Amino acid sequence: MMQILPLEQELARRTAALGRITFAQFMEAALYWPNGGYYTQPRASGVDYFTAPAAHPAFGALLALQLEEMWSALGRPDPFWVIEPGAGWGHLARDAASYAQSLEPSFAKALRYVALDRAASPPPKPGATVHWLRAAGLPLKKASGCIVSNELFDAMPVHRVAMREGRLREIFVAQSEGRLAEAEGEPSTPALTQRLQEEGISLAEGQRAEVCLALGPWLDEASQALEQGFLVSIDYGHPARELYAPQRARGTLRCYYRHTLSANPYVHLGRQDMTAHVDFTALAAIGDTLGLKSYPLASQGRFLANLGLNGFLRRLAGAGLPQPQRDANRMAMLEIARAGGMGDFSVLVQYKGIPQARLTGLEGPSAGWQDRLARLPLPVLDGRHLAVMEARYPQATQGFEELWR
Repeated sequence: MMQILPLEQELARRTAALGRITFAQFMEAALYWPNGGYYTQPRASGVDYFTAPAAHPAFGALLALQLEEMWSALGRPDPFWVIEPGAGWGHLARDAASYAQSLEPSFAKALRYVALDRAASPPPKPGATVHWLRAAGLPLKKASGCIVSNELFDAMPVHRVAMREGRLREIFVAQSEGRLAEAEGEPSTPALTQRLQEEGISLAEGQRAEVCLALGPWLDEASQALEQGFLVSIDYGHPARELYAPQRARGTLRCYYRHTLSANPYVHLGRQDMTAHVDFTALAAIGDTLGLKSYPLASQGRFLANLGLNGFLRRLAGAGLPQPQRDANRMAMLEIARAGGMGDFSVLVQYKGIPQARLTGLEGPSAGWQDRLARLPLPVLDGRHLAVMEARYPQATQGFEELWR
């Protein structure tokens, strides 16, 4: 069996052999290399970051309600496939599939929830209603259902570029005095210039930016996986005009090491997460060429509010929980929709093979929605979610009235 070098040795080997590699190649290795990549190593949930599904089960519960409505719009197919790539620790999969058991019985019976992750091990007890697969791709073709991703695209490898004297240059990774260093050169592919030109983007002199070329192949695979259905993408990003605005002169690449934010990707190799903001203009435009039509972009805060998060919040007072548990649930629910935080994440819904349907998460509740919601179980923290809200966000309730008015 061929030996797989440790991450740092592999990067040294590549840069020595090739002189330089693209940042996308470096980021792919730093995150996913089988011997030392960030996502291939066992770690406790929430060590470096946490996601909305890990913060509170209300996120998965509300998504289940939206999935049920999508199932109905598709003509109530059985099976109804829900594919979640990048499922990580399985919070969203477990919570959504579990809450679905409280909804329309025919929906619960039809639901086939498949959690995919290319590197992380499955959670110890993901639940009988969730099928867990280790996979980099989407192992279905021509299915009826929904592909849902949460913070998937921001961890896809990106190329880094800069504008120098009116010419687009690419930022490569090379070796200098035994350390990884940046080196600029002509773009490795014309696709970088083409992406920016298609979006009408002209970078300012000296401005740096990221371009994710991995979106195209991934969306192509997603389109092939769906015969008819929806694609729900929830992530931190912007339309291209905002993403590449001059005020983001240094780009959007961020690194997270034990909840500490950094812009240096060349330290803590394999021990820090890396992300870049998502280009939602590219997601919609590429999807359109593949038969995926887009709804208008929405914020996560408004998406969750439309589905009924404020109703869950109101019910906490009468839920019979001890005060500390009630406060913990309230703070966590607020956090997943907080303006200036997770509430500013974007939600892009695309659809294929059906006419555009009314979706409550995007358009707000119809008559009877809130009455039904009040009869459904109230999702509360169960010990399997992250107990970080109380320590990290003591002022999370500030602005509550404005958010839900």
